[in-house]
Amino acid sequence: MTPSLVWSHISVISIIDIVLVAILIYQFLALVRGTRAAPMLVGVAVLGLAFYFAHLGELRTLNWLLSTLLPYVVFALIVVFQSEIRHALANLGSRISLMRSSRSVAEVYDDIVLAANLFSQNQTGALIVIEREIGLRTYIESGVSLDARLSYDLLATVFRPSAPLHDGAVIVQRDRIAAAACFLPLSMNPVLSTQLGTRHRAAIGITEETDAVAVIISEETGSISLAVSGTIERDLTVERLRERLSHLLRRYAPAPMLPSPMEESFIEEEPPSSQLSRRTGRDD
Repeated sequence: MTPSLVWSHISVISIIDIVLVAILIYQFLALVRGTRAAPMLVGVAVLGLAFYFAHLGELRTLNWLLSTLLPYVVFALIVVFQSEIRHALANLGSRISLMRSSRSVAEVYDDIVLAANLFSQNQTGALIVIEREIGLRTYIESGVSLDARLSYDLLATVFRPSAPLHDGAVIVQRDRIAAAACFLPLSMNPVLSTQLGTRHRAAIGITEETDAVAVIISEETGSISLAVSGTIERDLTVERLRERLSHLLRRYAPAPMLPSPMEESFIEEEPPSSQLSRRTGRDD
């Protein structure tokens, strides 16, 4: 092999090496950006600079102290950044699993879109979490087990304000509602808006820990939001929600027929005469 070819081969390897390192650094910075790990990373950088200047300035006592503590820094970083590390490994595993051809694509749940439309018009608070690659068994066990087929009517019943299960989250596994009234971890991200309540913070928290998708309907405003990967998209229209779910669940779905407000109000508030006739067995 001629020297020119050897030099060319070394140059290509060096370029690949630099690109890979740059990608790793970029992915790491993107992972910690906007999270509580960002100020911690600044603290680690300050300690690194202190160690460098202590070694450069021959500060023996400080240099000895930092050298003694350095072996334990790795374990400390694992403890401090455990949430971010777990999230990164979960994303890596989900991406690899999506590349396998034997894996079936997730379904789009039109009933969730229909229910979100109902809750938005009636200003009914709701939180629906859709499981994807990472299992949500821990959070399912915190609620009331249902294991019922997903349907618009069941969602409307569960989140009715007078229903005993309307507080907490509903967790959906494929085409079934696994559990209701589930407790979710609240996001501790300091950059979140103070306008976000417990329901929205719980939705962001579960998407920080897993790859789940959370649909939130505000009880105060009726606005629809979508949380995924620790971020939240607010004030979505019903059509936009359907498009986002179609994209996130890897499958296109035609636009569902949304019920009119008149039909919903008729279902929501049945006249007392009809209720009385049904109880007495008469048809007035």
